Amino acid sequence: MSKTINRVELLGRVGTDPELRHIQGGTAVVQLRLATDRRRQNGETTTDWHRIVVWGNQADAVHRYLGKGSRIYVAGRLVQNAWEADDGQRRQRTEVHAQEVIFLDGRANGAPAPTEGEDLPF
Repeated sequence: MSKTINRVELLGRVGTDPELRHIQGGTAVVQLRLATDRRRQNGETTTDWHRIVVWGNQADAVHRYLGKGSRIYVAGRLVQNAWEADDGQRRQRTEVHAQEVIFLDGRANGAPAPTEGEDLPF
């Protein structure tokens, strides 16, 4: 059997404040949008938007410390979801389920920056 890899690495800015919810059983889930920029041949910059999903204790930390405009690094895997909407249309969405989130700003949206030795939940 051959080895396969499903890994995504992104470095960008949070486009919306993270939305925290809890699923059945109490597990925290945060969803946010991440913007990454790339230069085109004509010199213009294009922004790509990515849906990021963070689970568990790391989701609580993301919700607590990050806000719109925060710079982060995300490593995770691609997950593709498909469903039928209420209007009968088939919908699809691709998400990055984060396995690692690194905060790159010292302060995010006025929230206190985590200090060295602080007991973070992840």
